[in-house]
Amino acid sequence: MSIYKNVLITGAGSGLGRALAILYAKSAENIFLCGRNFENLQQTKNLCLKNLCLAKSLHSDFVANIHLKILDVKDQFASYNWIEEIEQNHALDLVIANAGISAGTALGSESHTQVSEIFQTNIMGVINIIQPAIEKMTKRNSKTNSTKNYGHIAIISSLAGFVALPSSPSYSASKVAVRFYGNALRLSLEESGVGVSVVCPGYIKTPMTAVNNFKMPFLMEVDKASKIIFNGLENKRAQIIFPRALYYAISLLNWLPNFCQDFILKKLPKKSQLNYELNKNQ
Repeated sequence: MSIYKNVLITGAGSGLGRALAILYAKSAENIFLCGRNFENLQQTKNLCLKNLCLAKSLHSDFVANIHLKILDVKDQFASYNWIEEIEQNHALDLVIANAGISAGTALGSESHTQVSEIFQTNIMGVINIIQPAIEKMTKRNSKTNSTKNYGHIAIISSLAGFVALPSSPSYSASKVAVRFYGNALRLSLEESGVGVSVVCPGYIKTPMTAVNNFKMPFLMEVDKASKIIFNGLENKRAQIIFPRALYYAISLLNWLPNFCQDFILKKLPKKSQLNYELNKNQ
């Protein structure tokens, strides 16, 4: 059983969001999942139910309620209204801002459209979801004036947020932004009873990384990654960073003189440019 009863996950139509949904379906009371493709969301729900049936066969009577929402997190008003709708009947105590997209410079410099799409999704998409949730959580605290924890926010950043990647400038910049934002929020909300975790994974085997045509160091299965995140959130860790070996390698890179960093970074393979059809289906 999770310490969280009502869990919201964005970008739940595939990949990491789907894997997290499957875990919380077995341990929370209600999970609220959003994505831009209904068929993918329905498939996530079916996988959750399949795993719940397996859990029941192992003498567990627990069954979570699974709620689906077609939503583009770039839409501020739709995101706000969704949080409002949920909070009428359920007090969210964990919000996982997972939705994100990735692209690079394989065909040259990034277009304005690509940069805007990545920033709007990876930065504003996070803010559009967590800000209304934080407002609700802090109001619950102000009504009771106690030190009880009234909710937790999890922001999915990336190890790309620790290094300026010339192969994917806007993606790495977007992950830096939400990493710093999350760490600052944690301190800002410390006395309000709202916790914040920043998650910085490396390469995970998902549809997002499936388009990469280069070797990805320490590539991790999505089920393993989701369990690391799940356990970290259960323990309310401030930062959940993995794999450690890749993190240490990046940290070492950042200690090198700029000319050494530049030489190494320019040798990295380039990511493909934004696949709009692929990202519409997430």
